[in-house]
Parts: sequence; C-alpha cells; structure tokens
Amino acid sequence: MTPADSKSPPLAGLRMVGRLALLLLVIAGIGAAIVNRQSLDADSLAAAIGRYPAAPLVFLLVHTLASLVFFPRTVLGVAAGVLFGAWWGTLWAALGSTVGAVVGFLVARYLNAGFIDLESMPRFGPILLRAERGGWRAVAVLRLIPVIPHSLSNYALGLTRLNLGPYAVGSLIGQLPMTIACAQFGAAGEQLAAGKAGWVVPTLIGLAALSITIIVPKLASRRP
Repeated sequence: MTPADSKSPPLAGLRMVGRLALLLLVIAGIGAAIVNRQSLDADSLAAAIGRYPAAPLVFLLVHTLASLVFFPRTVLGVAAGVLFGAWWGTLWAALGSTVGAVVGFLVARYLNAGFIDLESMPRFGPILLRAERGGWRAVAVLRLIPVIPHSLSNYALGLTRLNLGPYAVGSLIGQLPMTIACAQFGAAGEQLAAGKAGWVVPTLIGLAALSITIIVPKLASRRP
C-alpha cells in the first residue's frame, strides 16, 4: 500500500463528516428561517441591517445565508430598496442574489459528490439536464421562468455538470428583472412613507421590470 493509499480512507472520512456537518447546518438554518419567517419582513430586515456601519457587506452576508435557507429573495430585494435607495439597492440586491446563488450551487456540488443521478429524477431531472446542455442561456431562462423556486434551483443546478462561470452569468441575467422590480418598489415605498415625491419613477421602473417576468414566461409557454 502506498502512502497515498494509506491516507485515502481518513481523508474520505473527513470529507464525509464535513458534508454531514454542512448538511446539518443548512437544515438547521432552514428550520430557523421557517420558525421566524413571520417576523422577517422587509422593513424589519432593513432596520436591523442599517444599524451596522458596513451595511452593504452585512446585507450581502444576510442575503447569502438567506439563499441557503429558502428565505424569499423578493423580501430581501425590497429591503435593499428601503435601505439603500432605488439604484444602490438594485446593485446590492443583484449582487447578493448572485452571490447567494453561487454559494448554494457550490454547497450542493460539494454535498452531492456524485450521489444523485439527474436521470433518476423524473420531474426535475430533464429540466436540469437541458440547463446543463444549454449553458448560461438556459440558466437565465430557468431563472426568469421560475420552474423551480430560487433556493431550490441553486441546489438543483449544483447537481449538474455546469461550469461555475456560465451558471453565475445566467443566474445574474435571469434574476435581474425581479431584483430590479423588488428594489425599486422598496425604494418607492420608502419615499412614499416619508412623504416625498420621488416614488413615481421607481414605481414605474419596478412595474416595467415586473412586466418582463410576466410577459416572457407567457411567450415562452406558447413556443412549440
């Protein structure tokens, strides 16, 4: 037995322990998010994050963790608009959504390690295999047409053999219209609540972005 062979079983055991620990952490986080879901609205999130001097970095951390525990990214998008305004809110929400998607993708890829075969998943397997073959364009369409919820799609796409680059680009593009809509609506609500007149433009931009998420899926469903 070579030295490499003698080290292989302990290393494999450590990897398995690491995967199990990470899986338990994700499950615990999902449970905590479900229990506290009612108290985690956009205004309370914005108020909690805004207490920190490095609010954008805190927001990105919260967004990343929330993406792992199935917390609605729409709430986070609205919170970004409330906290940072229409344009900076859109930037931080888009970045947070993409970072969260990438982390979920990498977590699933690390946990899976070949244990799950997409061909054995009759419902979602064919969709994921098409995304795997289609690259970033297929990922963008999958994000824009929410066949699979956001957090679940992060994990599900991590089971494919997609490269990280195309996945990240497709996720950013596909999530952008809803992200813009949520951040603009959050900013408009903040302006309206403060009695300011700057809520009209963000509302119109938000409606335009939201219309993309409604029209595109309908057009796609009519394609043969």
